Amino acid sequence: MTRPGQATRARVPVAGVELDPLTEDEVVTRVFEALRRGRGGHVLTPNVDICRLAVRDAELRALVRRADVAVADGMPLVWAARMLGTPLPGRVTGADLIWALSEAAARHGVPVYLLGGPAGVADAAAVTLCARYPRLVVAGTHSPPYGFESSPDGVAAIRDALLAAMPGLVFVGLGFPKQDRLIEVLRADLPGTWFVGCGSAIAFAAGAVRRAPEWMRGVGLEWLFRLLSEPGRLGRRYLVDDLPFALRLLAGGLFRRGVSAEPTSARVSETPRQG
Repeated sequence: MTRPGQATRARVPVAGVELDPLTEDEVVTRVFEALRRGRGGHVLTPNVDICRLAVRDAELRALVRRADVAVADGMPLVWAARMLGTPLPGRVTGADLIWALSEAAARHGVPVYLLGGPAGVADAAAVTLCARYPRLVVAGTHSPPYGFESSPDGVAAIRDALLAAMPGLVFVGLGFPKQDRLIEVLRADLPGTWFVGCGSAIAFAAGAVRRAPEWMRGVGLEWLFRLLSEPGRLGRRYLVDDLPFALRLLAGGLFRRGVSAEPTSARVSETPRQG
């Protein structure tokens, strides 16, 4: 049975998770069609790092599976799905969705809320988004302190702020799985709100973190740009953890593609025998 706001097309299994075969425009359409019906939801954008963690942890796999929309934020996932014969239409990133969804929110009069990032970053992102989309209503911003999730008061403060603001769309940029676990808690009190687990998207929108040039994103090298920009923070994750996982994923896809391919041996026609 399809849950409200969830994709009707079959999900594509890749890298240990299941992904919706949706374009960015289709994600935006799905979110705002559900909002018009008064239904909220959860958008999750798995990348290689999220898939690597989910492969090893059943609870995280279930967290991804429960999201109403789960789309591939990573070219290796798109490539692997293509190799397996179940292609995805393309990469859909949280860093792009924050713009596309904000544009639609401005057009439809849906207030948004920015939750995450270091102090001041969410405020800066709100200024930038409103400058691009003057009709956008930012109902509030909040940058939770480190360790807030381990305190009932910390989570309650976020819930109270959201209930006071009553946004239709909340961008939660706290990193996986923290942001998506928090979303599941908050949804109980805000069933008509859509939450987007967007990682670094708020920092990108604020200009606090530079994003890779478009050509690097298109050829799957955004990770390299980020690694060169923040080697101390991302070096181990990208080179020791994620890169070997991505290479194994693609090698496995090539192997399975080769095994499933039909042989191309020539066929010899036989002349029917006369009886």
